[in-house]
Amino acid sequence: MKTYTGGCHCGKFRYEVDTDLEKVIECNCSHCHMKGLVLSFISPEQFRLTKGEEAEATEYLFNKKKIHHLFCPVCGVQSFAWGTNSEGNVMRCVNVRCLDDVDLKTLTITAVNGKDY
Repeated sequence: MKTYTGGCHCGKFRYEVDTDLEKVIECNCSHCHMKGLVLSFISPEQFRLTKGEEAEATEYLFNKKKIHHLFCPVCGVQSFAWGTNSEGNVMRCVNVRCLDDVDLKTLTITAVNGKDY
């Protein structure tokens, strides 16, 4: 497990995340596909917002409204989210593209068929 830093484009939101980036997904649902999101889901304890307040983010819910997609109202980047998994546990989610110094070419990215959910 390693600690990564990341955030939105303008820097209004910054965070730290503890993860091994072993489970990284690329979902083909309309939302993730259009935004090019590459996601890693983690427990709430593994995510620490270090700059900005979550209440300052703009929230977007769609489809089954299980994932609270949060994006910066200044630059528009969706760098983190939260939701519940199939067991009802709260999870955090980070857009791996928003993590500092992570090369996507070095990761194993699993395709997820969210389009049919």
